Amino acid sequence: QVQLVESGGGSVQAGDSLRLSCAASGRTFSSYTMGWFRQAPGKEREFVACLVWNGVTIVADSVKGRFTISGDNAKTTVYLQMNSLKPEDTAVYSCAAGYGLAYPKRPSGYDYWGQGTQVTVSS
Repeated sequence: QVQLVESGGGSVQAGDSLRLSCAASGRTFSSYTMGWFRQAPGKEREFVACLVWNGVTIVADSVKGRFTISGDNAKTTVYLQMNSLKPEDTAVYSCAAGYGLAYPKRPSGYDYWGQGTQVTVSS
């Protein structure tokens, strides 16, 4: 059974840092693209970053320079390092895994999703 389990969320002050983790199990993910998405109340799910199967990383413009995605070669654990957090970063952050994605920024292409972890940033 495939499982993606996020951890590391919490409540912080603006300017603080958090590191989210996504533990993947149940199959081999080395050829998968692993993505992080977020969804704030009343808003659509938003792409944050992804680690493509070939090691390339893509980061959304809204978090570029502040967030970094990384993972081990097998992608059993994928991290999202979030620095200089802002109140507008408040959302539920979810990790996802997808195979053969033509458009890795689109959530619709991902095959597996975690339950999400809440990140709240206060000013």
